[in-house]
Amino acid sequence: MSEDVAITTLPSGLTVLTERMERVETVSFGAYIGAGTRHETAAENGVAHFLEHMAFKGTANRSAVDIAEAIENVGGHINAYTSREQTAYYVKLLKEDLGLGVDIIGDILCHSSFDSDELERERGVILQEIGQANDTPDDIVFDHFQSAAYPSQPMGRPVLGTEQIIRGMKRDALPGFMRQHYTPENMVVAACGNLQHDQVVELVQQHFADLPKSELEQPMPADYTGGEFREVRALDQAHIVLGFSAPGYGEPDYYPSMLLSTLLGGGMSSRLFQEIREKRGLVYSIYSFTAPAADGGLFGIYAGTGESEAAELMPVTLEELAKVQQHVTEAELNRARAQLKAGLLMSLESTGSRCEQVARQWQIFGRIIPAAETVAKIEAVTEADIRAVAAKIFRTRPTLATLGPISQVPKLSNIIDRLAA
Repeated sequence: MSEDVAITTLPSGLTVLTERMERVETVSFGAYIGAGTRHETAAENGVAHFLEHMAFKGTANRSAVDIAEAIENVGGHINAYTSREQTAYYVKLLKEDLGLGVDIIGDILCHSSFDSDELERERGVILQEIGQANDTPDDIVFDHFQSAAYPSQPMGRPVLGTEQIIRGMKRDALPGFMRQHYTPENMVVAACGNLQHDQVVELVQQHFADLPKSELEQPMPADYTGGEFREVRALDQAHIVLGFSAPGYGEPDYYPSMLLSTLLGGGMSSRLFQEIREKRGLVYSIYSFTAPAADGGLFGIYAGTGESEAAELMPVTLEELAKVQQHVTEAELNRARAQLKAGLLMSLESTGSRCEQVARQWQIFGRIIPAAETVAKIEAVTEADIRAVAAKIFRTRPTLATLGPISQVPKLSNIIDRLAA
């Protein structure tokens, strides 16, 4: 751990992490809560995201306009996001305005008012967001992919919720979810930039003193099943996501799977891009990705293609999955290593990215992982490791989500037969 990183756990159980970056003039500060979509019940799907929206809509001390103006008056930036495992609230400010940022984040997490009029307005905003996602096929296809991979489970539900649930969600569901999950033990606050650790601790003690206490319930374990989703739509392109079960954070194959994704479909020099776009012209967009979680994860490939091209796309993709299990060159592994290392080290130059990294590492591993340790693990992956992890991943039951003119996209049963051949 860098000597610039400092950690304090307050008597309440809230952990404060800081990393000093002397050569910048800014500071990023965030509160990271271990609660997201997978912590919701089926009846309240979307409440974590709804709550994130409402947190900016007024507190006992500030109106929604007050919150926005206070940050923008000093040229700062405030935002939030919800994922399946986490909700985050963060600000980026000039270093002299850190106190204001901590005050506002603490205020919205401890004293949100959930005004009824604001709630109804924001309900409408979220319904518009759901509608926009439904009208964006290369976005919504990933929700269908997640649902097919984890059917009838919290991990398979959409982060935004559904239109029906959001329309019927009662006001009490939001503060109820906050009281249950926004607790000191389930939250990490982190700050990175030109700062002093003791000052941050003092500010957090002052502005986060009213967090609720509650017994945490463990979420349902993620149980990858795999399956298929198909929807015919009148679109110009078929949107396809093919995926498999993959390692989660901290598993031995985590770094080999990351490197596999990079060399297979992580850039313009990757195998899928070169073979399917550059040589055959079958797609505009194709890439692979990993989606790790605390317990397990997903490895996926996205492609957007025309109806007639879809017939050729899938066999060629599956052929590349077979090839990577047999042969990996030193040159492409070195290139994948360089891409991962560069992405990691470049992210360390951003106070916001670094703030999020240290918080996530603490939540998952209970420690801050030095960049040198991560680089060493990337460097240690061999060609044999890549082949082995590819064989493990691509022999699990696949998940297929397709949307658009999909008459030429093979069914899941055909893909399973081809993978087994």
